[in-house]
Amino acid sequence: MFEIQHLVLKEIKLEWRNRAALNGLLLYVVSSVWVVYLGFSLTVSALSPIIWNTVFWIILLFASVNSVAKSFLQESEGRVLYYYTLFSPQGIIFAKILYNTLLLLVVAFLGLFFYIVLMGNPVQDFPLFCVILALGALGFASTLTMVSGIAAKAQNSTTLMAVLSFPIILPMLLMLMRVSKNALDGLDRSLSTDEILTLLAMNLIVISVSYLLFPYLWRS
Repeated sequence: MFEIQHLVLKEIKLEWRNRAALNGLLLYVVSSVWVVYLGFSLTVSALSPIIWNTVFWIILLFASVNSVAKSFLQESEGRVLYYYTLFSPQGIIFAKILYNTLLLLVVAFLGLFFYIVLMGNPVQDFPLFCVILALGALGFASTLTMVSGIAAKAQNSTTLMAVLSFPIILPMLLMLMRVSKNALDGLDRSLSTDEILTLLAMNLIVISVSYLLFPYLWRS
């Protein structure tokens, strides 16, 4: 926990010093929402809930890839070697996952705010939708962080990350869209219990696999 705390603080300080990257990410989310708004020529009643839900998760997915892709890709070889002498690999991967989860939570809820302002709010069970959004941020962050660590070892790392992450993210994305549709329709929360437990299990599996496999990747 001591290692994770210092590594997360380090990530926050680096992000704050390079605020252009964070501002660019937020601008990307707002611009995407604005382009969708212009493309649909919206009135509040013109967009069905299923399209509203699908477009939102697609925007969030691409924003997540852009934000998490730099987790390991921005680290120089010298800095990686320095970390190797100070921290355990488990502390590094957990710190990266925690920081990226916090970052995606900020991006997701700010994106949701602008999305609702421009596109209307058809969500009938808003607390449930927020819980699903938090689970989605955790799932995207944990999966993409591990994939970023794998891709950083290759030469064409950005392309490799997109290729590796798609088959892993797709089942999670479909599950998120399905359970969030229940929140939009205001269905009884008991109908969403199985999907929420499945999302939790998927997140725990990814985090556990990261804990077990990242040390071997780190030593390479």
